[in-house]
Amino acid sequence: MNKAQIIENLAKELGITKADAKRAFELIFGNIEAGLKKGNVTVPGFGTFKTSQRKARTGRNPQTGAEIKIPARTAITFKASTTLKEKFNK
Repeated sequence: MNKAQIIENLAKELGITKADAKRAFELIFGNIEAGLKKGNVTVPGFGTFKTSQRKARTGRNPQTGAEIKIPARTAITFKASTTLKEKFNK
C-alpha cells in the first residue's frame, strides 16, 4: 500500500475529501517526525520509532575493496508492538 492508497482509504472511511485526508496524513507523519527530533515516538498498539547515533567508521567498497569513510549519522528504527505482531501471527 502506498501513500495515495492510504489517503484514498482515509477519505472513504472518514467521509472527507482527499485533500483533507492528505492534510491529516501529512499532519500525523509531521508530528512523528517532530517527535523523533526530540526523542522516541510510541504509538500504542502499533509500535515505537527510535533514533540512535551511529559513529563514523571505515567501510569497504564491495566492488573494489577500497576503504571508504562512512560518516556519523542518526539512524531511525521501528519496533512493532506486541499487539501488532499478534495480529499477524495467529
